[in-house]
Amino acid sequence: MRSAFDKLISWTGLLMAAVLIAAGGLLLWANNYIGDQVQDQLVMQDITMPTAEATAELSQADQDALAPYSGSKLDTGDEAKAYANNYILAHMNAASDGQTYSEVSGQFMKDPNNQQLAQQRQTLFMGETLRGMLLQAWGWGTVGTIAMIAGVVLVGLGAILLAIPLLALLADRRRDRVAAPQAAAVH
Repeated sequence: MRSAFDKLISWTGLLMAAVLIAAGGLLLWANNYIGDQVQDQLVMQDITMPTAEATAELSQADQDALAPYSGSKLDTGDEAKAYANNYILAHMNAASDGQTYSEVSGQFMKDPNNQQLAQQRQTLFMGETLRGMLLQAWGWGTVGTIAMIAGVVLVGLGAILLAIPLLALLADRRRDRVAAPQAAAVH
């Protein structure tokens, strides 16, 4: 017969296993949901990743970052990050000699009749806006990946916690089966 303490430990283990498996399942669902949302939002932008020919004027580092996605539709967080940081930003830096939107805007505010600064300011504003949206998609895609990893770990831990009391119960039943004939033989 199992003691009350053994039963309490087993039931606690089963309860914790259920909680871990449920939490892991929710995290896996969150990964799917986030992935679908990121992909849906990016697909609506209808952006095609630049080909090698389109990136020829960029630095080698930018070309290398974009090469794995050459010519594909931008529909993942990793593609969004590469496009934002290695294509849009490279073009923004080229258009403004490496100055930020804030720097160009500050210069424009001092000389509002300067059409070159007005154009640079507009280009940088639009570029920063698109970069921000794409990097948000990448960030959420990363959150989804973390949710997936955490979900798999929690489901695995829950399965282990579920197995422990079940194995203990099986061992207890085997012990009872072996002990019953021996007890009968003694009487």
